[in-house]
Amino acid sequence: MILAVALLLAGERMAIGVYDAWGAFREGDPARCYAISKPLRAGGSARWRPFASVAARFGRDGRPAIYIRLSSARSAAAPATLAIGERRFTLAGNARAAWAPDAATDRAIVAAMRGGRSMSVSAVSASGRAFADSYALGGAATAIDAATLGCLG
Repeated sequence: MILAVALLLAGERMAIGVYDAWGAFREGDPARCYAISKPLRAGGSARWRPFASVAARFGRDGRPAIYIRLSSARSAAAPATLAIGERRFTLAGNARAAWAPDAATDRAIVAAMRGGRSMSVSAVSASGRAFADSYALGGAATAIDAATLGCLG
C-alpha cells in the first residue's frame, strides 16, 4: 500500500505557476521541471494534443531544451522549421515531435523566445499537406525561469 502511494506521488505534477500563455510545472522524482504551452492555432489534424515545452534542465550541461509535439504526423522527407520573428531554426525529430538538433540551437531558440512575441513550427504532413502550429510567447520567459527555479531546490 505504501509503495502504491509512493508511486502515485512520484508521478504527480505540481503547478509552479501560469504566466500568460505558458505554465511552469514540476513532476517526478528526481524532479523534472518544464515550461509548456498549447498552440493558439494547430494546423494539423490534431489527433493528439500538440504542445511546445522547454525542459528547464536537460542533459549533462543542464541547459534549457525545446521539445514540440506536432499537431500532425510529419513526413520524414521534409524538415520541421521553427520561426521566431526573423529567425528560422531547422529542427530534428520524428513523425510526431521536433526538437533542437544540438545544445547551441537550444540556447539560440530559448534566447529568441525570450525576445519574441510568437513562434510557429511548420512542416509537411505524412499526407503531403503543409501545416503550421502557432504559439504566443507572452509569459514564456517567466515560465522558463520559474521552471528552472522550481528544480533548484
